[in-house]
Amino acid sequence: MIDLSAPVDSAFTKALPKIEVKIYLQTINPHPSHFKLTTPPNTQVHAHLSGSISRQCLHEIWKRKKQADPNFPIEDPLVLMPPGKVDYTLQTFFQVFSKLIYQLCDDLESLTYATTSVLESFLNDGVRYLELRTIPRASPSSNITRETYLTTILDTIAAFPSKNKISVFLILALDRGNTSPTEALEIIDLAIANKARGVVGVDLCGNPTQGDVTIYRDAFARAKAHGLGVTLHFAETPASGDTDDVGFFCSPVSNEYLLAAEHFGVGRAEMLSMCEKSVEMIFGGEEEKQRLREIILQFKNQFF
Repeated sequence: MIDLSAPVDSAFTKALPKIEVKIYLQTINPHPSHFKLTTPPNTQVHAHLSGSISRQCLHEIWKRKKQADPNFPIEDPLVLMPPGKVDYTLQTFFQVFSKLIYQLCDDLESLTYATTSVLESFLNDGVRYLELRTIPRASPSSNITRETYLTTILDTIAAFPSKNKISVFLILALDRGNTSPTEALEIIDLAIANKARGVVGVDLCGNPTQGDVTIYRDAFARAKAHGLGVTLHFAETPASGDTDDVGFFCSPVSNEYLLAAEHFGVGRAEMLSMCEKSVEMIFGGEEEKQRLREIILQFKNQFF
């Protein structure tokens, strides 16, 4: 029996059956110590595949590439991103993606290895529903098309040995600074073609200081017309308590819940309520929502 009135601790947040969803903290009083915890209806499950790759996993990929080619020009990720270091600027954050992560995961073997590692990390952290966001990236040097990139990730998810414990879906993303309107429509068509395999939505992501987002109007209209969920990266609320990129910021979902408890006084009962509300935010459909409701109910029954 678990005491519902006890303070939230790391054991509780780790055991909590989590949906990888944004937690929003919205001010109701100008004093910074007074916040109201809410999950507004426009929030969506939020985890980037590339940004969720752990530094250790990137190091292992780098090590394999370095052994195969001693002249491999990329520096060891554990040197570029020492364990525990998280005080990076936004500019550094995007440089790491463009100059490190994308160049390490530019072949199918590395992509498969990284995806499996990400799924294992979320499962071990108690996540029971996950929507991974990823930009279908072509890599001509490795003969990888957008189609083979996406197929590789979907195949990896399908082959994941613990998929009965965690439901995983994909959201295909458009990079606002690097995706043309024509490329955007191609990605939307990929998403439509792979709905049956678990693609549930499309996303607008990338560096918020770049790009004219209005050029994607037709692409997102097409996605909505074909029943795909649509989510956008904008300043939707005053503050967000989620972490988009657990591999970069080193804060898993359970820790985000713990931080919410520590800094905003969220108790166990309220945290369970947050999980229940987050079920309604998913793109996975009513059957998946019912599965998650049952999982959370089973967890709640431990208190009574």
